[in-house]
Amino acid sequence: MIRGILLLAMLAQTMLAQTAEFDAASVKPAAPLVAGGTLTGGVRLAGSQLTCTFLSLKQYIKLAYRVKDHQIEGPDWIGSQRFDIAAKLPAGASHDQVPAMMQKLLQDRFKLAFHHGSKEFPVYALVLGKAPLKLKESPLDPDTDVDSAGRAGVDVNATGGRGGSQVTLGRGSSFSIGPHTIDVRKMTLAGIADVIGRFVDRPVVDMSGLAATYDFAVDFNRNDLALAVRAAVAEGSAPPDALRGFDNLPQDSAPSIFDSLQSLGLKLEPRKAPLDVMIIDRLEKLPTDN
Repeated sequence: MIRGILLLAMLAQTMLAQTAEFDAASVKPAAPLVAGGTLTGGVRLAGSQLTCTFLSLKQYIKLAYRVKDHQIEGPDWIGSQRFDIAAKLPAGASHDQVPAMMQKLLQDRFKLAFHHGSKEFPVYALVLGKAPLKLKESPLDPDTDVDSAGRAGVDVNATGGRGGSQVTLGRGSSFSIGPHTIDVRKMTLAGIADVIGRFVDRPVVDMSGLAATYDFAVDFNRNDLALAVRAAVAEGSAPPDALRGFDNLPQDSAPSIFDSLQSLGLKLEPRKAPLDVMIIDRLEKLPTDN
């Protein structure tokens, strides 16, 4: 009897693995970012249709395996090779299965192979500071984009140009980056940690213990911005001319991102932490035919 139950369980897992695959998927190189142009990209999931625009292979890996930038070890070009993907979910599939389907697509089309490891990183732990917490709790909006099967839609979009960038994450959640400020709406600290990490010299890991969503603003200065711009150029999400004349800009009086977080009752604390990493063994630069 136990043996029969085990066989049924193994069969169920096999069937699930077989169904965790898009019905159809088109993968095409994204149009190049024009110097001085506007960046538009993101993820749209409505009903059974998934549309991803101007995402790098590294971003697709993050989406599929739910990891962060610093947890992926591979060739530099995975951050600059960008593709548009249009895919259809099979009938009855839930949106929670999309990461598994994306894993299968990356393995089939790009021959992705990797192994897990652990590596100690110098990080900044985002923790509570000595000052009182000055974050405004702001719950997510109710789901409104629901299809006939009762599945909520997902709409993640990013736009950007010389004046800054805006990322919408659905249900009222978003962040925008202006000349001196990151303006956050309805986001967790874990969700914004990656963004803050672009403006400092090491990854940021949320260790605050706070799980609510908040509205707040974080200021940064020219030196912080220089790190973020160089990171964006290196991964191909900003054109090379974004750095033109940057070194000649005058110093400003804006607070550093460290000081700004402290004024909110938060702190970036230098630490070392062992983190799981994906070590890429194989990944093709171009996908197999659609």
